[in-house]
Amino acid sequence: MIDKLETLKARFEEVGQLLVQPDAMTDMKHYSKLNKEYKDLEKIVTVYDEYINVNENIESSKELLKTEKDEEFREMAKMEISELSERKEEIEEELKVMLIPKDPDDSKDVIVEIRAGAGGDEAAIFAGDLYRMYDRYIENKGWKKELININEAASGGFKEITFGVSGEDVYGALKFESGVHRVQRVPVTESQGRVHTSAASVAVLPEVEDIDVNLDMKDVRKDTYRSSGAGGQHVNKTESAVRLTHIPTGIVVECQDGRSQHKNFDKALSVLRSRMYEIELKKQEEEQAGKRKSLVGSADRSDKIRTYNYPQGRVTDHRIGYSQHNLPTVMDGEIGEFVERLRMAEASEKMAQDSMV
Repeated sequence: MIDKLETLKARFEEVGQLLVQPDAMTDMKHYSKLNKEYKDLEKIVTVYDEYINVNENIESSKELLKTEKDEEFREMAKMEISELSERKEEIEEELKVMLIPKDPDDSKDVIVEIRAGAGGDEAAIFAGDLYRMYDRYIENKGWKKELININEAASGGFKEITFGVSGEDVYGALKFESGVHRVQRVPVTESQGRVHTSAASVAVLPEVEDIDVNLDMKDVRKDTYRSSGAGGQHVNKTESAVRLTHIPTGIVVECQDGRSQHKNFDKALSVLRSRMYEIELKKQEEEQAGKRKSLVGSADRSDKIRTYNYPQGRVTDHRIGYSQHNLPTVMDGEIGEFVERLRMAEASEKMAQDSMV
């Protein structure tokens, strides 16, 4: 492990030198890539430097014990060795996790699709609540969000809403939100006051470039139509909305949020590429051990990753068996603890798999 860390530290210093070269910013794409690598390496090097410092202090205290006669000083040295040894073990575990190869998609921007599932009007309202939850989380993280397509429900909320998110390591955090989310509460539309169970599905797709997927535009049919929903008179006068159909797979993508047909086309094409990339990703994973379930699932009550129980004020993630009893806070965008625990669970799983190889 130490050899690998020393190699990474040397690379960190090398990248740091490259970034301050006079011509570093002549190629902005390359510069951005170097800057991203520098930030990633900096996290590991900072922890490794602490590890080195802790080791040096342990050795200094051990040397002190060999020569020191004063019993009070000896006890202080022993206590310091004990505390530093505990910290050393903690840092070693941190470094092991940090050295696990990252999913190459983790640094990508994403496209998020939320769809109302089982539960009728209440499912659409819940889809709207989930959108608000993610909107707050994205805002708190300092990421950027861009609406792509909205299909509003008459009773409130959304039948479907699609939006893009850009920022640092967006997919690495939001990918764990993919799956079916279940809500248990008394619907605003329910006069009897009975608790209902409804569901909405969330799909988080890594945004991909042309090189990531083999998309032949000859296989894509483009249709334009008039937008509906918010937007004033303009939406009813021009055919700015775009529908793309990938004929070989039957994938249909719509975008009507922008006023420009050209921009809507670009957004729809981005979603189409991401959906095709997801299909290829699933094929690859099915060829390997440990298949993962579909991101979207069936949006049925039985196929769930998380439950939001309003009567008990509890949110439970069923994949890791973790619950929080602060539902209002979670629905206000505070989902960071779930994300971190899921990241750690993923890291532990990868470590276990590596040890079996």
